[in-house]
Amino acid sequence: MPRMEDILNLPVQDPVCPEFSAAHINWVKLEGGRQGGDDIALIPFARVDDFVKGESSNPECPASFRVESRRKRPVGSIAKPRVDGYLEYTLYWCSYGPEDYRESDSGVGDGTSTKPASGKGSRPGRRHMMRGCLCHFTVKRLYTRPLIALIIYNQRKHVDKSGAPCHGLLDRDAVGTRAMYAPRISDELRQKVMYMLYVGISLDKIIQHHAEGMQKQGGPQNRDDFLTRNDVRNMERTIRNSSHELHENDEYSVKIWIQRHQKHVFYFQDNSGSEPFVLGIQTDWQLQQMLRYGNNSFLSFHSSFGLKKIKYPVCSLLVFNASQNAIPVAWIITSSFVGKAIHKWILLLSEKLRTKDPRWRPNAIVVDDPSLDYSIIREAFQCRILLCSWHVRRSWIKKLFKKCCNIEVQREMFRHLGWILYCTRGWPNAMDAVEELMQIFVDQCAFMDYFKSHWLASIDMWINAIKSLPVTTPETHAAIESYHLNLKSILLKENYANFWLRVDWLIHTLTTEFHSLYWLDQYSLETGYFENLRNNSFSSNAWYHALQIPDVDVILDEQNLHLSKVLSQTDRSLMYTVWNPGSEFSLCDCSWSRLGNLCKHVIKVATFCRSRQVARPSLSAQVYKQALLTLLHNPPDDPLVLDHTILHVTRLQQDIKALEELSNSGLLQPIAPDLSSPMTENPLPFQRIQ
Repeated sequence: MPRMEDILNLPVQDPVCPEFSAAHINWVKLEGGRQGGDDIALIPFARVDDFVKGESSNPECPASFRVESRRKRPVGSIAKPRVDGYLEYTLYWCSYGPEDYRESDSGVGDGTSTKPASGKGSRPGRRHMMRGCLCHFTVKRLYTRPLIALIIYNQRKHVDKSGAPCHGLLDRDAVGTRAMYAPRISDELRQKVMYMLYVGISLDKIIQHHAEGMQKQGGPQNRDDFLTRNDVRNMERTIRNSSHELHENDEYSVKIWIQRHQKHVFYFQDNSGSEPFVLGIQTDWQLQQMLRYGNNSFLSFHSSFGLKKIKYPVCSLLVFNASQNAIPVAWIITSSFVGKAIHKWILLLSEKLRTKDPRWRPNAIVVDDPSLDYSIIREAFQCRILLCSWHVRRSWIKKLFKKCCNIEVQREMFRHLGWILYCTRGWPNAMDAVEELMQIFVDQCAFMDYFKSHWLASIDMWINAIKSLPVTTPETHAAIESYHLNLKSILLKENYANFWLRVDWLIHTLTTEFHSLYWLDQYSLETGYFENLRNNSFSSNAWYHALQIPDVDVILDEQNLHLSKVLSQTDRSLMYTVWNPGSEFSLCDCSWSRLGNLCKHVIKVATFCRSRQVARPSLSAQVYKQALLTLLHNPPDDPLVLDHTILHVTRLQQDIKALEELSNSGLLQPIAPDLSSPMTENPLPFQRIQ
């Protein structure tokens, strides 16, 4: 039996299951001291919540462990800490104890032995569940090793002071009563009901849905199955009485929220003289989605939303579900440029994910800002970096429609902007390309003034990023655009204008109303319930709508690829025209595209051109291929980059050879030298990088 001074020699145990209990751990009896005879074990501190949840799911004695007491110490407060000295100390006790009200409630005895052992009074509202259970354990976040938690299990059995089982299946007196089950509904069910209430599902429908689920499983099996109308009413009242404004001072209000929702905060840095405000938020549901859809797939940044209107911009991290719709899995709110503090929070987030699942790893990270430090992102996630230029295209096209009235000029300017961004026309540098643009369209002063003031300083950075990083596909763009529009529809409502300068309102809206809409969409997709309540904008995007257009509705003259026609799916007498078809900088005359959005007609024509192989590779593919060929002749020192380069250059050589064979056999149509290319994506498919 080890003594307390030997605990750091014990192995740190990290079971692979998402939630684990005492049965998954090898316990060691402690010798001597106050905890002599107690069971101890070391686990990662980040997995304490998983252990508590696992212990609450004991099939013989379902329980709910509450925090009986908690203490914290700041770093540096102890000069010579003990080996078991703590930064955080938390005592968890089974909610069926330690008090015992069974005798007093039944009228037996005088009740003199029912004084609460903890000194916290009679615990109003909880007398009915007090059955004298002594099961409890202590968790210490070790002072000398903050990433490690010491668990001291003082009493592992759910028994009363006589040593007899006091609840659960082993307690004969509990059979047929709620004491057979956990004392209250689980956090998962509580959160699920709260999400339903936030999206407007009525109390009656929630109870009906719950009853149908219980009926399917053949009757009650745990405490959650006893959900009552009063339970839902209490949660409904909580929502009705809640407010984003926890204090009239916004800064204090945010700190109160953080204190109440610590498990949803993966990083926080307060605003100081030299350091910006940074708050990283991730709910349990978001963590589950990130583990599920981010593994072996894509993780994407959506940076700096609301820069012009709300107090602090929002950076979202997105994953893509089976329908290729974006799901927000984390939000970072910061008072500065998101890249300034990225090294502080991104490593913590990746460690949190790998603590949950050591095998978790994304295939690629999609960034939408070339000024981000790619090396930090690569270090955190150990994967490739892709560049998304969706918001550049969106910004340019919206300003073109606003500041230029001539449709023909709009099309030509947009095509020239694409050539500049992808640097495919042989200009020595970006400034020469911009100068030529200004000379050709010298009369478009309004747009040129906008371009010079907003983009001239950063255009070189964008061009260099496109030369060095593979560019994402329109499938990615459509999903991110759909998310952007959903975020805009919720946060930038005019009736919220008075709250835009409050961070507490932003946090509250993201974690309640907006979060619940995505939860409902995913829940409905997985279970089939509440499909009539789903918001279509959350469950589809332009790429999905493009898939519904049959090939026969696309009219393409392969002898003149300057434009194509797409038959309307709702009005068969109407045709839409797509100019510069297949290019990343195509334009359509439909109303959705005229708002600056990526429309289904542009995407359909692009995929149609690619499938017919009627043109050379797209602008992004040309740039990417040239970069890979350059890397092949100048191998990098980084073995990861070298392997990536050799793999894809080999594949590109095979593609080029196949195209040559098609051309020699007359199956590939010739292309005019000044014609912009169709959108043939780079060799990285959206869902999987091979």
